[in-house]
Amino acid sequence: MNFTATERDTTVDQRALRPGRQLVDPEAEAYAIAHTSAWSDEVSALSAATQAEMPVPGLAAGKAESRLLEALVVATRAKRVLDVGTFTGVSALSIASRLPADGKVVTIEREPAPAALAHAHFYRSAHADKIELLVGDARQLISQVDGPFDLVFLDAWKRDYWAYFELVLPKLSGNGLIVADNVLWRGLAIDPPDDDPEAVGIRAFAERVQSDTRVENVMLTVGDGLLLIWRRRQP
Repeated sequence: MNFTATERDTTVDQRALRPGRQLVDPEAEAYAIAHTSAWSDEVSALSAATQAEMPVPGLAAGKAESRLLEALVVATRAKRVLDVGTFTGVSALSIASRLPADGKVVTIEREPAPAALAHAHFYRSAHADKIELLVGDARQLISQVDGPFDLVFLDAWKRDYWAYFELVLPKLSGNGLIVADNVLWRGLAIDPPDDDPEAVGIRAFAERVQSDTRVENVMLTVGDGLLLIWRRRQP
């Protein structure tokens, strides 16, 4: 696998710390997770390491989100995937596990500590050759990677989602799909507090996508909310 570092910001990641509200009934959520296939041993080990070693382990993709990403890889027959916001690599490793032998997931993480944990687990996995990990600012790195991408997963700074979107849309394959995570932002996106730039940013992103005539979209209440986006069919 490839592991490339650029100039990086070493600020401690403070995403996802403000309390929100429960939008999905906990009993229904538990029932759904109980009826979702278990992770592979490799992804389970990475999730456990994330819980043990990261100060905010909840930033990692959950079982429902990562399994849905695997399903989308299968359904779209994706071969090239871009993962913006690696954190410790649960989503990237899940995606790689369903890619064909000649597939590739390019995954980008700004913070060196979670990237190092991701790299260690990627390197030991059976899918190392399918993963390219880049460390640095996604707004700079996206423009440097070659498309087209069949699937793009956005799970980095919410206030920058629109910038990521504008960078990845030209790199999307004809039937490609963009999946943006945390679009409910623990319910705070519904009525964003003025002092929460992430909530304000994710709400603004959703509104702009909704009115963008280049694409169509659907919002799901899976996990913390997923927004699926694809190109509008031209007449």
